[in-house]
Amino acid sequence: MAPVSQADHHDVVERQLKNVIQDLYQLMIQVNAYDLAGRPTRDVLESSVTELDRTLEKIHNTSNHPTTQLPSIPPELLQYVDNGRNPDIYTREFVELARKGNQLMKGKLEAFGSFRDVLAEVMVAGLPELRKDVVDVVVKTGGHEGVVGKEEKAS
Repeated sequence: MAPVSQADHHDVVERQLKNVIQDLYQLMIQVNAYDLAGRPTRDVLESSVTELDRTLEKIHNTSNHPTTQLPSIPPELLQYVDNGRNPDIYTREFVELARKGNQLMKGKLEAFGSFRDVLAEVMVAGLPELRKDVVDVVVKTGGHEGVVGKEEKAS
């Protein structure tokens, strides 16, 4: 058997889901048309339930196949949709929150970088013998060597 691509697995699962929906629809029709006195309706209903069972088993086997990696859907999104809300709104809100979080983190990084630079300048001014070590720390933490003032030469 040839390897199946991710897109093919997705299409197979989608087709199987459509079959499950169709089987549920057929089962609903059979239940509504069920006649307690008639034997034929019982057999038809029984075969509809059996067919639904088979299609559910197929989709279960396909989705649990080791090569199938279905997209992961966050539980929060499922809850959002269950509450009757639009998933596009959830996505937009999520992106906005991520953007705000990124801006906050960028601000913190810049603030700590600025603090690092000021601290390095003050440390070199107060303890010039540590200049080499301070410059090394500044460079290793993403700063530039030029932040620390030029080495003062003894006259």
